[in-house]
Amino acid sequence: MSQSSDLAIPLDDGKCNHLMGMNLPNVVLTSTSDKRVDLSKLKGLSVLYFYPKTGRPDIKSPDGWDEIPGAKGCTPQSCSFRDKNEIFEKLNVKVYGISTQSTSYQKEVVQRLHLPYEILSDEELRLTKELNLPTFDVDNMILTKRFTLICKDSKIIKVFYPVFPPEKNPEEVLDWIEKN
Repeated sequence: MSQSSDLAIPLDDGKCNHLMGMNLPNVVLTSTSDKRVDLSKLKGLSVLYFYPKTGRPDIKSPDGWDEIPGAKGCTPQSCSFRDKNEIFEKLNVKVYGISTQSTSYQKEVVQRLHLPYEILSDEELRLTKELNLPTFDVDNMILTKRFTLICKDSKIIKVFYPVFPPEKNPEEVLDWIEKN
């Protein structure tokens, strides 16, 4: 796992400023447990952490990946959410990871990293387009930038952007939830 000291630091480009207070759209995404999740129907508190892409041991990262601010760090962030999952569950907070990778690709990372929560695929970019989410292109892939939303009954009540360092994001989220 990479540590934040070797990551390019992302800057706030304002591309998430419009999200606060929005309702999640009626977009249905497939989860790694083959469920269809309608984001407009989420109840209670939910944490949606968006990440560019997880790497795989058998697939080389795109050229220049480590130099793209905010790109590297998906595995440490996912593992940190995994390690804090019991706390989220005790608080009745549902956690979802979201990327533009296919569900079949995401299933590998859920199994390899033993993630206890579902990852949702926005492979068709429906959510990304509906909410005008921040993205970047690399190797003919459109990837979302790293950010996290806290939602109450599908309404966005907190936005973390940019997220840095990635592995500290679950602690920031829990701290905000406990204070609010």
